[in-house]
Amino acid sequence: MKHAETVTFGGSALDRAGEIREDAAALTSARDHPDSRAILFWRGKPLVTPHKPSELVRLPLDHPVLASASDEQILLGREDGAFRFAYDLSDWEPEDLDATQLGGFLDPTEQHHPDLPDTMAFLELRRIMTWLTPRDAELAATGKAIFGWHETHKFCSKCGEKSEISHAGWQRKCPTCAGTHFPRTDPVVIMLITRGNKVLMGRSPGWPEGMYSLLAGFVEPGETLEAAVRREVFEETGVSVGPVSYLASQPWPFPASLMFGCAGEATNEEITIDPVEIEDALWVSREEMMQIFAGDHPRILPARKGAIAHFLLENWLADRLD
Repeated sequence: MKHAETVTFGGSALDRAGEIREDAAALTSARDHPDSRAILFWRGKPLVTPHKPSELVRLPLDHPVLASASDEQILLGREDGAFRFAYDLSDWEPEDLDATQLGGFLDPTEQHHPDLPDTMAFLELRRIMTWLTPRDAELAATGKAIFGWHETHKFCSKCGEKSEISHAGWQRKCPTCAGTHFPRTDPVVIMLITRGNKVLMGRSPGWPEGMYSLLAGFVEPGETLEAAVRREVFEETGVSVGPVSYLASQPWPFPASLMFGCAGEATNEEITIDPVEIEDALWVSREEMMQIFAGDHPRILPARKGAIAHFLLENWLADRLD
C-alpha cells in the first residue's frame, strides 16, 4: 500500500539512537547537552499545547518541574541531532482532578501543572492524536507505550522479584536471577473484509452509540496474520474469508498494540454474531459508507479519525489500497 506510513503514529524517520542505550558515558553526555529536551507525561498523557493544531512540549532538562519527575527516564532518540528523553510526572496529584474521567474511552479533561504556563497541559493522546505532526505523534506514542509497559512490568516474570530499569528505559533487568525483559507489543489484526461493493463492520459492547468499526482481534501464538484474520472474522460473525493481503500497520499505544491492517475477501454474506465478542455486525455498501463519512447517516457514525480503521476505509473509498 503506497500510503501505508501516512497513518497516524506512522514512521516519522525518528533516529532512536539505539546504539547508545548501553553506553553510560554517552547517556550522561546526552543528558548534559544544552540542546537535549524532555517530553513530559502524566499518567500516560503527554504535555502539549492544548489547542488544535497541538504541539508536543519539549522542556529543557534543567526545568524546575522535572525535579518532581520519576528517576526513570526513557531515551526516545535524536531529533535533528538533539536528544529527546521522556519523563514521567505521574506522582503529582492535581487539586481539581476528576478521577472518573481517567482511563475512559475519550478523556476530555486537561491537567495544568502549577510550575508550567497555562499554554501547556496534559491531554489524552487518543483525543489529540490527529492534532499532532507525524514526529510529535511518534514521540508521544513511543513514550506513552514504554511508560505503560514499565508500570505493568515492575516484577521479574521468571522469579517474581522487583526488576530494575536499564538500557535507557528499553529493558528491565532482575538483580536476583539476572533475567532480562523487553517492552511488550501485542500484534492485532484489523480487517477490511469486502464482498463485492460492501465492507463488513461491527461494534463492541459499551461503545458510544452509533460507533462501528472494522473487525479486529489479537494474533495468537503460532498463528500467521492471514490465519488470524480468517479466525477472528469467522469467530465474530460466521463469515468465511478467502484471500488475505497486508495493507498497513499502526502502533497503537492504548496500551501496547501494533495494528496490522489487512484486506480479506469474504466467501459468504450471512452473518451470525458471537454476542460475547461483538454486539452487532453488518454489511455496508460503498455508497452508504460515503454517506457515513459525510456525517449524514441516520444510524452509523464515521470511524474515528486517526485510527487505522478510518485510514483503511478512507483509502478503500478512494481506491488507493494498491
